[in-house]
Amino acid sequence: MIVKPLKMLAAAALFAVALPAASRAADIAPVPDTSDWKFTVAAYGWAAGLNGDVGVFGLPAQEVDLPFSDVIQNLDFAIMGLAEARKGRFMMGVDATYTNVSKSVKTPFGILADKIDVTNTSLMLTGVAGYALYDTDMARLDLIAGGRLWSVDNEFDVKGGLLGGKSKSDGATWVDPLVGAKLRVGLAPHVYMASWAMIGGFGVGSDLMWDLMGGAGYDFTDHVSLFAGYRAASVDYSNDGFVYDVVEQGPVVAAVFQF
Repeated sequence: MIVKPLKMLAAAALFAVALPAASRAADIAPVPDTSDWKFTVAAYGWAAGLNGDVGVFGLPAQEVDLPFSDVIQNLDFAIMGLAEARKGRFMMGVDATYTNVSKSVKTPFGILADKIDVTNTSLMLTGVAGYALYDTDMARLDLIAGGRLWSVDNEFDVKGGLLGGKSKSDGATWVDPLVGAKLRVGLAPHVYMASWAMIGGFGVGSDLMWDLMGGAGYDFTDHVSLFAGYRAASVDYSNDGFVYDVVEQGPVVAAVFQF
């Protein structure tokens, strides 16, 4: 009987064809997601100028108007970034900006001092938690609440003259409660819009603070995108002779990673 060997040969041939096909299907099929957590990390640059009123040592507040071109010329160090974790409709996020700017100011006549080295350090650290009121593949709207830590310090070092070697600093650290919303909308394949709006202070730390940001991004892959937009943040704080009533604003560019 040659029927049985023919059946065995056919079965072997079918197995030989099916095995590579199954292997290719396994390569193409996505790996099941065993976790609901989604994470986003972004490193960004904020080309922000500063204007407003600043007062130190109880002296009358002085008007300050520093375009970004002046800031970048005197920038010693800066770090900016954000991170976000999501599970279902719930999210937690943190955003941080830290800058160190220094400048030498010549004094008139050069008797009391030849010059004064001024160093400003500023930290803005924000932590929020939120809930998505609306969440689809095309759009998501989060309501958020949290707090922002501000730390501002101005140090003055006198060089030369009768007061040479003297130094003094003035600044403040405070926390503002805040509430707000975040929105992300898909505009086209790979293109999205993202924005946030926050308001806080309410007399707890500062009298008032607000933060607005908006822009558009492009998804190069499921894990990497580039974002560009504009951000403006303001705070009105005064305490014990220190005044910091300013607005920082300028374009933002970010590299965004999701996993």
